[in-house]
Amino acid sequence: MSPAEKKAEQKAEHPGRGRKIVIRILEYAALIFAAFWALIPVVSCVITAFKTPDEYANTNVMTLPKSWLYFTNFQGAWEKANMGLSFVNSFLILAVVLVCCILISSMLAFVLNRFKFRGNGLIRNLFLFASLVPGIAMQVTVYQIMYKLGLINSLPGYMLLLMGTDVISIYIFLQFFENLSVSLDESAILDGCTYFGVFFKILLPLLKPAIVTVLILKGVSTYNEYYMANLYLQDKTVYPVVSTCLYTFSGPMGTQYNFICAGVLITVIPILIIFLIFQKQVYRGLAAGAVKG
Repeated sequence: MSPAEKKAEQKAEHPGRGRKIVIRILEYAALIFAAFWALIPVVSCVITAFKTPDEYANTNVMTLPKSWLYFTNFQGAWEKANMGLSFVNSFLILAVVLVCCILISSMLAFVLNRFKFRGNGLIRNLFLFASLVPGIAMQVTVYQIMYKLGLINSLPGYMLLLMGTDVISIYIFLQFFENLSVSLDESAILDGCTYFGVFFKILLPLLKPAIVTVLILKGVSTYNEYYMANLYLQDKTVYPVVSTCLYTFSGPMGTQYNFICAGVLITVIPILIIFLIFQKQVYRGLAAGAVKG
């Protein structure tokens, strides 16, 4: 058999092979472009963090620094932005908000799912309506309430604001409760367990995937919250948090991006370490939340 005949025979055996190769090339090209597009800000931030003020002023953002051992920007960012106190405040807020949010949301979902009473459907619809209203549209009213209650420049007040009814968390727990049989509750009650016992001893341990999902979604949004932190924690010397502490390097005389980029890298380190330690739980929680949702 001649080479031409072999080639013709291979084409006959694998019709559309060339088309599949083209599609695969396009897929890889799209992935490379998306990765390149996503990494550019990170790469430019890393490069800028290691530049001296003169290098930053006289070179473009993608020009490599002369030395990767220039850590003065990191030291300056840590000291001038009071990042030590910012981390303490942020993690304190994060711990309180996550614990309270999970308890409040799961208990609300338990009541709405397990108890049939007049107004149950109305409450669910009101939650849905509240989720459709842009948060920024309610800020004037919320700010007036916080001001009247004396909760401006107050860490407990800010925590109370963030742990307020989280509609997304409630719906996530509702979806998981739908898949937990009511017979579990009935069996526990027949054995003498109270409703609090049913919730804390029987159902709450079964909600681990939902809890992980809420921890991820609420944790990321709370740690990165800038608008409300800037609005309700106005005294940045007493109540700095991670998301607002770098605002120190912005002012009417200009913005010191070399310090800001160094500070951004410092703020990423704790979250990166937590993610690397718990990445299996994070992926499982997100996958379970996606399936149930």
